[in-house]
Amino acid sequence: MSVLEMKVPSPGESITEVEIATWLVKDGDYVEKDQPIAEVDSDKATLELPAEQSGVITLKAEEGDVVQVGQVVCLIDMDAAKPEGSTPAAEAPKKEEAPKAAEPAKQEAPKPATPAPAVQTYATGAPSPAAKKILDEKGIEAGQVSGSGRDGRITKTDAELAAVPALGGNPLTATGSRSTTTTKLSVLRRKIAQRLVSVKNETAMLTTFNEVDMSEIFRLRKQYKEEFAQKHGVGLGFMSFFTKAVTRALQMYPDVNASIDGDFKVNYDFCDISIAVSGPKGLMVPVLRNAENMSFSAIEANIKDLATKVRDGKITVDEMTGGTFTITNGGTFGSMMSTPIINPPQSAILGMHNIIQRPVAVDGQVVIRPMMYVAMSYDHRIIDGKESVGFLVAVKEGIDNPVEILMGGDERKGLGL
Repeated sequence: MSVLEMKVPSPGESITEVEIATWLVKDGDYVEKDQPIAEVDSDKATLELPAEQSGVITLKAEEGDVVQVGQVVCLIDMDAAKPEGSTPAAEAPKKEEAPKAAEPAKQEAPKPATPAPAVQTYATGAPSPAAKKILDEKGIEAGQVSGSGRDGRITKTDAELAAVPALGGNPLTATGSRSTTTTKLSVLRRKIAQRLVSVKNETAMLTTFNEVDMSEIFRLRKQYKEEFAQKHGVGLGFMSFFTKAVTRALQMYPDVNASIDGDFKVNYDFCDISIAVSGPKGLMVPVLRNAENMSFSAIEANIKDLATKVRDGKITVDEMTGGTFTITNGGTFGSMMSTPIINPPQSAILGMHNIIQRPVAVDGQVVIRPMMYVAMSYDHRIIDGKESVGFLVAVKEGIDNPVEILMGGDERKGLGL
């Protein structure tokens, strides 16, 4: 019998273990070569594990198990014959539910005798003074409340119960579900937690703030949106403007585009911009390589491609490694202000937020403009306040006046039109 031992391949440099997130096949299934049989989580990404040969599979690890790179996780019997009429486990159609057996006719329970009508008096439906005070305060009509007092009078308790319908009864008694659920954190989520805690503990992190006027970017997008999409095949979004503004500012303030390695500072002559993207497994930061040389259309196309890979779970470790600066956009979720956490080993991160129409003073006049708060968190060990504030001001200049600062005065040429 020819049996293949399938071992965990290395997802990338420095990764020594992974977690079996999901088996896509069952023990004893027949699998085809290259058919995805499992999803594994590393501390950086979720990857698919394809079958190396066709045959009957025997699983050697459970979902949730942490296994070492190179460890055997399943066996494939390559001599096993493929069952006739079978389809790969991943493509097998769902079984139709068997029709339910006809239920026997239920005998109707005898109806209870109708109680004699309550005696109606002047007190029926009338609130007591204490009850009337509560009903008046809550705006509740007495006719909406059933009285439990003598002859149907509305008591104070009746009024209190009517005033707290959400509890469905006594205001001191909660009747909703009080269950709890405990779920093990994935390897990726645990690694993110460790990295964030280490950043807070091991860096001198500080945040500086500013605001940008999005008026010109709104105008450019409105004026050239259709022409840009028709020529380049991608939309003209906000991220290309911010990426352009950031790469310009990084070249003006090179210490922001640096990292610490022990007692040394490492400066980079390239701008690899990490773009924070929310995916099914958590926050990922794919990297735009040499973003300083990219056009608006190239930035938008690359961001779209990387974001799609993150959301489809197809991003690779190499595509998320080596950034020198990060941009994160909490404004897509409605955030007005935040202090973003540095993405190590980088030394700084820019946080974008939501855009709000606000009154601002322009040339002595109060006008309404689309404004955004921006925040820059940085490691004060190698970036001084002068550099951090100057960097954020340079970003603001590029956003407030993109035609002159980012496009050389020619907006059509700058957009590649």
